[in-house]
Amino acid sequence: MKLGLENKVALVLASSKGLGFACAKGLYEEGANIVISSRSEENLRVAKQKIENLKSISENNKLFTVAVDLLYEDQIKTLVEKTFNEFGRIDILVHNAGGPPSAPINKITQEEWSDSIELNLRSFIRISDLIVPIMQKQKYGKIIAITSISVKQPLENLVLSNTTRLGVVGYAKTLANEFAKDNILVNVVCPGPNLTDRMKEIISKMAQDMGKSEKEVEKNWTHQIPLGRMGKPDDLANLVVFLASERASYITGTVIQVDGGFVKSPF
Repeated sequence: MKLGLENKVALVLASSKGLGFACAKGLYEEGANIVISSRSEENLRVAKQKIENLKSISENNKLFTVAVDLLYEDQIKTLVEKTFNEFGRIDILVHNAGGPPSAPINKITQEEWSDSIELNLRSFIRISDLIVPIMQKQKYGKIIAITSISVKQPLENLVLSNTTRLGVVGYAKTLANEFAKDNILVNVVCPGPNLTDRMKEIISKMAQDMGKSEKEVEKNWTHQIPLGRMGKPDDLANLVVFLASERASYITGTVIQVDGGFVKSPF
């Protein structure tokens, strides 16, 4: 199936590792020009090398890296400017941001609340404010926000994620409604438990808090998943690539989980 992504320009945030890396890799393999970003120059260098070693549909597509900390508005602005200056357009935005700390409500500090709101919610608002006008001029754009299944089923000890990521959903739904007339499609994807570095941190923290082994905690997660396994980053990336493609030309305002059946709600 041809997805129509050759020579499109995709900006993928927090994409040197994990879910973001898998999305960037998938888009690159389909022939898109990719901008990957991360706080770490070294992680970007390694990620760039890994992706460029892949065989893509188009041998002419490019990969560009920009170091950015999504906590800071000026760095987000620089990221967008560098992307636009390099390619002259931005067709696809994949918003991804690091997960906030895990803890019960009474253990969360005011600083952690502020950082989580800035990183997970306000970074999405800020970069959308910059990219939507570009997409309006193009009369084309795809925006995909990576959140978590916590927006459909709150997770224990993850109040920061449960709260701030719901804000992302609300903003994405509003963008979808207001800018559909400009052919800008906005969707949210919700990964379930994936055995990424972030998930390993959560398992380790839960094991400490519960006085259990990490294997016991991991087993407790997989018991809740009908497919009987944790996800792989490519499981999510496959959906993101599809939503970014021409094959998803009538899908906007959706919130789709990729979780092996973890969420039990019918909606």
